[in-house]
Amino acid sequence: MEPTKPSKVHLPDDLGLAVAAQVIAQGGTVAVPTETVYGLAARADQDEAVAGIYRAKGRPDFNPLIVHVPDVTAAQTYALFDDRAKALAQAFWPGPLTMVLPRRKDAALAAAVSAGLPTVALRCPAHLAMRALLLRCGLPLAAPSANRSGGVSPTCAAHVMDSLGNRVDLILDGGETERGLESTIVGLRDDGTWALLRPGPLTETDIAGVLGAGSSAVYSARIEAPGQLASHYAPGKPVRLNVTEAREGEFLIGFGAVVGQVSLSGTGDLAQAAARLYACLHLAAAAPERLIAVAPVPDEGIGSAINDRLQRAAAEPQSGS
Repeated sequence: MEPTKPSKVHLPDDLGLAVAAQVIAQGGTVAVPTETVYGLAARADQDEAVAGIYRAKGRPDFNPLIVHVPDVTAAQTYALFDDRAKALAQAFWPGPLTMVLPRRKDAALAAAVSAGLPTVALRCPAHLAMRALLLRCGLPLAAPSANRSGGVSPTCAAHVMDSLGNRVDLILDGGETERGLESTIVGLRDDGTWALLRPGPLTETDIAGVLGAGSSAVYSARIEAPGQLASHYAPGKPVRLNVTEAREGEFLIGFGAVVGQVSLSGTGDLAQAAARLYACLHLAAAAPERLIAVAPVPDEGIGSAINDRLQRAAAEPQSGS
C-alpha cells in the first residue's frame, strides 16, 4: 500500500494502538518504538505488505528483515528451535536479541522477509508499545529500523518523520528509545556452532555465557541478517573515526575527555554512548559542517557494537545500498 497522505502521529495508547492495528491489518506501515530503535512495522505474512517496507525504506531486496513476535510459542510456528535457541530465548526474551534460525517449511510468512534464505530472523521485543501492537494485531510483524535504507537509525519519532516523511502511514510516538542500538543478532549453525552476525546491546560474552564459545565472526561473505551491508547507518557526510581533535569543517562527536559539539558520553559511559549514538549522528548530519569526526570509543563490551555501527557509517556506500 503506497502512502498518499502525510503521516499521522499517535501516542501508543488505546486509540493509537487501535488505529495502528487497523493500518497493519490493511497492509500499511507503522513506525513503532522498541527498546532498541524505532521499527517500521508491517504484517510479515503478506508479500505486498512487506513490499511496502521495501518501498518506504528503499531497502535492497537481498537484505532480510527481522520478524517480531510476542513470545516463544509464536516464534516456534515460524522457525525450528533447538535446545540452544530455547536457552537463549529463556535468557534474553523479551529483549534486544534476534536469532537467525532455520525457517519452518510451513511458516506463514512472506518469502521476502527471508530474502531467499532458508532461515528467518526472529525477535521478541520488550518495549510495551511494540508488545501491545503485536498482541492487538495478532500478527507477526516485520520491522526493520524506521529510516531510509543505509541511513542513521531513528531513536525518536522526529527522526522517523525526518527520514521517511509521508512514506510511512502512521507513527506511534513512544518517546526516545532506551537502548538506542539495534538488537544483537546471533545465527545458530547446523554444526552446533553459533556466530555473532551483528553486535548489539547483548555482548558476545553474554551469548557465550549461555551457549559457550562459538564461531563468533561478525562479518560474513553473504548477507545472513539485517545490518550486514558494509556501508550502513550512514549520516550522508564523510565520517572520520578515532579523532581527538577536529579539523576545519568537521563536526566533532566527543566521548569521555574528548569534547566536541555534542558528546556520546562526557563521563565515558558506554551504555549512555550506545543510547545517544544515533541521536548524535542525526545532529551531525543536520549541522552546517561538511564532515563528521568521532572520538575514540573503547572496543570492549557494548563498545564493540558502537564501533561496528561507526565503521559502517564511515564506509563508502556500496552498490545497491
